[in-house]
Parts: sequence; C-alpha cells; structure tokens
Amino acid sequence: MAKKINYQELSNDEIISEIMKKKEFSDLPKKDVELVYSQFEEEEFVKDRIKKTRELLMKMYTVFVSKKLLRLKDKEADWFLNRHKSTKERLEFYGEVYRRILGGTKKFSIMDFGCGVNGFSYGYFSKLGFEVKYLGIEPVGQLVDLQNNFFEKENWDAECVQASLFNLKEIKKIVGKVKGSKIGFFFKVLDSLEMLKRDYSKKVLKELVLMFDKCVVSWATKSLGDRKKIFATKKWLKEFIERNFKVVDEFEIGGENYLVFKIGSIRQ
Repeated sequence: MAKKINYQELSNDEIISEIMKKKEFSDLPKKDVELVYSQFEEEEFVKDRIKKTRELLMKMYTVFVSKKLLRLKDKEADWFLNRHKSTKERLEFYGEVYRRILGGTKKFSIMDFGCGVNGFSYGYFSKLGFEVKYLGIEPVGQLVDLQNNFFEKENWDAECVQASLFNLKEIKKIVGKVKGSKIGFFFKVLDSLEMLKRDYSKKVLKELVLMFDKCVVSWATKSLGDRKKIFATKKWLKEFIERNFKVVDEFEIGGENYLVFKIGSIRQ
C-alpha cells in the first residue's frame, strides 16, 4: 500500500516534483511550473495549491493538445496541425496568412514563440515560394520532440527548442544566434504570459522586437469550441504596439486577428 503523502511537510522542490509527476507536465520547464505555483500563495493547504497549479498549467500549456497528437505516428503534416486546437482553426488559411505576413521577402529565418505544433506548417512556405529557416520555441517538451522527429524525417530546414518565455535572458541568447533577416511569430501566445505576469508581454515585445526585421502577434476572435465571435479587441496591446513600434498591417482571417509590426513609431 502506497504511503500517504503529507503535503504540508514537503519542501518547495518536492512540491514542484510532485506537480510534475503528471505525464502532461513532466517535460515543462521547471521555472514555468514554479511561477504558476507561486500564484496560489493564499491557499492554506499545499494539496489545494498543487491542484490549482495543475489546473492552470493545463489551461496554459496542454488544453489545446489532443492525446492522439502525442502518440508518434507516420502521418502527414496536416494531420498533426488538425489535432492541435490552436492550429486546427488556422489549417485552411495558412497559405493566405503566410502570403500576407511575409510579403515580398523570399529568404529569411522565422522564430515562432510558443509555437505549439505550428512547425508542421513549414511545408506551406515552400509552396508559396519562400526559402525559410524555421526555429520554434516551445515550453512543452513532448511537442518539441514530436516536431523535431518530423523535421528530421522530412529533411526540413527547421528545428524546435524547449525554452520558457519567462526566461528572457535565455530567449535573447537563442534569438541572437540566428543571423540574417528574421521574422518573429507570437501567435496566440501573449494571453498565456499575461495569466502569470501582468504586462509581461509588453516587456517581451520591448526586448525582442528590436532583434527582428518584423514581428507578428495574433489573438483569437472566435471561441475554439462553438466558434462564436469573441469581442476581444486587445485595445491595450494594440495601443502599446502603435505607441512603441511601426504597424505594417492588420487583418483577420479564420477567427484569428493578426497584427504585423516592426521598429518605429509611425503607422504606415
């Protein structure tokens, strides 16, 4: 019979280890788990803190992921995109979205922050005539491995690395190693950052955008389940970007709003 755990007697490191025993959280950056756990300091009982931490981790990192997705299978790229809720709604619009974002530049690197499984869309770049080196940055280790296995099999000029967006020092090192023209994708990722640190996404953009030729942020305009319209204008985000950078384009396709911008302060 398994020994009953007295959660109140566990050290902080033991508590984090306990949270990460769940398979879906086992390959997350420890820093992210610690940060989520710190959000529930008001809870009297450690067991309740652990429960709430797991619930928020699920909401932030794994709610979009189908269990079928994490079973390695010999499938086409679109099969994987269709099994992740975030990319599924973008699937039929990839060509249109990438054509509009990327414009006339034909050769460059893309860095995709909090990419989920968006790396599986790499094939659309060549279909559109772009020569792209792709680097996905993703905290969920299982998704990193999933994509790297596929990239190697397809011989794509693509890679995915595991890193926490809450570790800006590490992120900036990763970005700095990539030479030449760079485009940054922040597809539906900033809301997750705001869950833990208010205005942290502003810090991320301020420190990273200057390292890119241009960047793109996006947010959902329709709910994932019933596809009802979400009246989320992201006024705070748009005002921040317009105040600090130069907005190049804004458009809505397939239940997702895209804002393209670069260094500067005057809108075209």
